[in-house]
Amino acid sequence: MHDATGGAGFACADLTTFCRLDELGLEVTGQRLDCDRAMLACRITDEDRWCRRCGEQGSPHDTGTRQLAHEPFGWRPTTLLVTIRRYGCASCRHVWRQNTSSAAEPRAKLSRRGLRWALEAIVCQHLTIARVAEGLAVSWNTANDAVLAEGKRRLIDDPGRFDGVKVIGVDEHVWRHTRRGDKYVTVIIDLTGIREAPARRGCWTWSRAAQNRPSWPGWPNETSPGARR
Repeated sequence: MHDATGGAGFACADLTTFCRLDELGLEVTGQRLDCDRAMLACRITDEDRWCRRCGEQGSPHDTGTRQLAHEPFGWRPTTLLVTIRRYGCASCRHVWRQNTSSAAEPRAKLSRRGLRWALEAIVCQHLTIARVAEGLAVSWNTANDAVLAEGKRRLIDDPGRFDGVKVIGVDEHVWRHTRRGDKYVTVIIDLTGIREAPARRGCWTWSRAAQNRPSWPGWPNETSPGARR
């Protein structure tokens, strides 16, 4: 029988690459599909068996597991169950575990792909934290903390985030209607004509605008003529 996909550039089905786990240094070894979620058993492709103290080859000691929330497929939450080997060195008695930094940050509950999916869902698709947490099958606090930390690392801590900004707009907004706590935020948005960048940049800070002007070079003060334009 003629195979219509034979000359169309199709490769063999591979769950590891389909789920982008090869980017995380992982390989799928099994799956468990439920009606409301999927769990993928994974192993770390890098054996990491060389002692980090003396450089001798270690021997497998035992194994443990680590669960990571991964990017969902079809809005069904996907969880990774990663098997982690522990090695022991006969020379210096040092014991260590396989390095999982390619898959996730230390002590993180989201994989790097899951974290990127969450950030893109908030910034690009305008999803709420509650919807992101539902898609990842994690708590609201877990999703919120992860997105804030990653957003700060990738966006706020970027030293070149204001490169090319020539025109800005400033507005004050009542963020929440409560008697306690801060109510106002100052919103600053890049109004420079979009020529190369895919989107406008913006930031906000708590409290009133007069007290929270950014200390940027050339920012007008209260007495300068440009402050009223």
